[in-house]
This record gives sequence, C-alpha cells and structure tokens, in this order.
Amino acid sequence: MMYETILYNVSDCICTITLNRPEKLNAWTRQMHLDLKDAMQTAGADRNVRVIILTGAGRGFCAGADMGSLQAIGSGTAASAQVERRTAAGRDLPGGSTFADFHMTYSYFPAIPKFIIAAINGPAAGLGFVVSLYADLRFAAESAVFTTSFAQRGLIAEHGVSWLLPRLVGLPAALDLLCSARKFRAQEALSLGLVSRVIPDDKLMAETRAYARLMADTVSPRSVAVMKRQLWEAQFQTLAEATVQANHEMELSFETADFKEGVAHFLEKRAARFTGA
Repeated sequence: MMYETILYNVSDCICTITLNRPEKLNAWTRQMHLDLKDAMQTAGADRNVRVIILTGAGRGFCAGADMGSLQAIGSGTAASAQVERRTAAGRDLPGGSTFADFHMTYSYFPAIPKFIIAAINGPAAGLGFVVSLYADLRFAAESAVFTTSFAQRGLIAEHGVSWLLPRLVGLPAALDLLCSARKFRAQEALSLGLVSRVIPDDKLMAETRAYARLMADTVSPRSVAVMKRQLWEAQFQTLAEATVQANHEMELSFETADFKEGVAHFLEKRAARFTGA
C-alpha cells in the first residue's frame, strides 16, 4: 500500500506504520495526518493484522508540526482544511470504542480495535509527542528526546493532551512538562511512567516487534480489542458502569470460538490458534 508521507507494511500479523519524512525529522503535515489515519483504519479493519507498530524513519519519531505550516498559519495564508478521505476501512470498526471522544481529529487511536505500540526512535515533540500518547503502549530508544514544546510557540495544550498526559504521569508532572516545555530524555520518561521500556537504539525495533509477536501468537485478538475498548472507556465510567459493561462482555465472550480455543489449547498443552471469532 502506497502513501505520500508514511510507509505501510504487514508481516506475520504485525502492521508497521512508519512516518516517512526523515529529512524533516518526520515533521507533521496535513498529508501525514490523512495518510496515518487512513493507514490506521485500514490496519484496524484487516483481519490479518493483530498488532500495529508506529515509528519514524531516520533519526526521529516526529519533530512536531512542520514549521512551514505553522508559519503559514501565523501569517494568515494557510489553505483551508481539506476534507478527510473516507474509505471502506473508515466505517465503524468491530471492537473499537464508539465514544465520540475517541473519534475526534487526533484522539482516534482508541477507536482502532488493534493494539498500538509507539516505537519512539528519536525526538518526539509537540504534535509528535501527543500522537505517541494515544498509542496503547510506548517503547523508547535510549536516544529519544521528548518535549511538549507548545508554550515555546505561543500555543496551548493541544489535541486533548491536557486530559491524557495527567492520566499517564500525574497532574504535577503534566504541569511541569507542559508549562516549561523543557526537553527530557528517555530515562526520565520511563521514571514518569510515560514509556514502558527504554531500549538500546539498535535493538528498539527488534524488541518492539518481539513484544508484538508475543501478542500476535499467544493472545486472542478479540480479547485484546474488547479489553482495549474497556480500558479506554473506563476513563469516563464509574466503577459500577465498568462492572456492568464487563459482566455483559463476559457473557458474550463465553459464546466465542476464541474462548473455546483458549480452554482447549491450555488443556491440550499446545500453541494457541486464535482466530478473533
């Protein structure tokens, strides 16, 4: 599948999406937004895909919004927003969240019914930082550097990051990172809980792919889709509401082929053969 600003590859049930403007540290453009959303929806609807890895080409993950685009906005010469592409893969996806909160411009990752891992291979700044937060898990290269950067551009906490970041690192740390716009490295990101692993640069993709391979081979894709939806939607629910939803989902799971396979492969002491059904 060909895109202008990203690379799209599916191998062994793992979809790798690579932001591909390496000469600009993968700085974000409107076309990249369109390409990435289409690719995520396509992977989400592909029954052969069980895990999605998002990374950047070259030495950066995403350096934030392309400065030419920001300059155009500041001068009042920016073109009017394009209409986003609509594809067959863009319709409601089974297992993804239907909450309106997760169908906004940048908050749509929770609506993708596949587990998304951000492999942060270098600088993640501004909008690139925000995009990585919407992934379900983040692994960082040792050389990765992070910054919110908004305050240094005269901007504000964009695209829901004021809701998302405190849930990951706590309110005081979120205030620090947003209001100072300071740079911080991978080890601090790990200590804050922003990333789950820090990996040597030359092993980042191999270890990320090994984790994705574990998920693709050993767990039910249906279970992952439902649990991902439960966890994201629980951010808006009371304990009682989450429990009612879980009880309903449990009853549904008892009727699935994956539940029967989950019991069978354990009792038969063999590798699982989940289908997602």
